Amino acid sequence: QVQLVESGGGLVQAGGSLRLSCAASGRAFSRDGMGWFRRAPGKEREFVSAVAWRGVNTVYADSVKGRFTISRDNAINTVYLQMNSLKPEDTAVYYCASKSSSYYSLYTDANAYNYWGQGTQVTVSS
Repeated sequence: QVQLVESGGGLVQAGGSLRLSCAASGRAFSRDGMGWFRRAPGKEREFVSAVAWRGVNTVYADSVKGRFTISRDNAINTVYLQMNSLKPEDTAVYYCASKSSSYYSLYTDANAYNYWGQGTQVTVSS
């Protein structure tokens, strides 16, 4: 079993920055792929970014490419999402997810992930 706890959300003005954190516990985090997803009001959940086990391989949704950066620190079982140049359309609940023992693979499909956090709200005002 894996527990994921997100933090770092909040209210920010357009153009601002936030850094989300996701702390994992309960199993060998270092072998897992990690992803960030978001769900905006009235919309489907969408993929944001994913990182493979060693933090080198990453993938981003086109809508956040160049503005968001995913990273991880396996020593403290934490994955981050640095969000810069935020836009009102980035407003959503952000969720982190883990894919057990995925090693170098990257997953953009939410159905591939085994565990999910409870989410953290990000609100970007115009």
